[in-house]
Amino acid sequence: MTGMALQVVRSDGVLALYNGLSASLCRQMTYSLTRFAIYETVRDHVTRGSEGPLPFYKKVLLGAISGCIGGFVGTPADMVNVRMQNDMKLPPSQRRNYAHAVDGLYRVAREEGLKKLFSGASMASSRGMLVTVGQLSCYDQAKQLVLSTGYLPDGVLTHLVASFIAGGCATILCQPLDVLKTRLMNSKGEYQVSGRCRQHPPRQYRHGDGGPGRGPHTASLGLRGWVRPVPILACG
Repeated sequence: MTGMALQVVRSDGVLALYNGLSASLCRQMTYSLTRFAIYETVRDHVTRGSEGPLPFYKKVLLGAISGCIGGFVGTPADMVNVRMQNDMKLPPSQRRNYAHAVDGLYRVAREEGLKKLFSGASMASSRGMLVTVGQLSCYDQAKQLVLSTGYLPDGVLTHLVASFIAGGCATILCQPLDVLKTRLMNSKGEYQVSGRCRQHPPRQYRHGDGGPGRGPHTASLGLRGWVRPVPILACG
């Protein structure tokens, strides 16, 4: 990671490390604000007057709903954030060169339509559900379990242990969708999301031609020679 940071600084300058900062802040003010506010408010309202904490399945349900809403609300800023951070990797002729988050939102709406602002909303909402369950629901449950052992008081160390557990759960849950969401939001139309799977005709690739496994809609069987043709599925 340090080597990559030094390479970015040498090639593009220190400010390149902060590409997309305004979009990141905008995303946090929409996505994180929404999901944290809904989760905390509803949890406190439901547990008010009750004898104990919420059962874990209710925490998971509340976290999923909060994350889904937050993910959808934060999709426009999230998409602009992904594009701004990826801009430096593109050839100069293909760069979007958004000045800041608001400029990115305005240009996407003007040049590509309002609908494009919510490109990847399904991925972002799904990721929001998983990461909120991992971060908030698992944090509350982990803290409850740590306190129930009696070994640690309700202090900084307990919060650190619960946070460590919750962070691991969130990472494991949302990593696959992170990859898919980033590719979809940064695409120029090569990824089409639909409500069902479309089956394409089988294709054949010669081993070593870079065909099989190189894109999201390719699959292959076999190690050398002609790869056996298989149906290609594009799923939404």
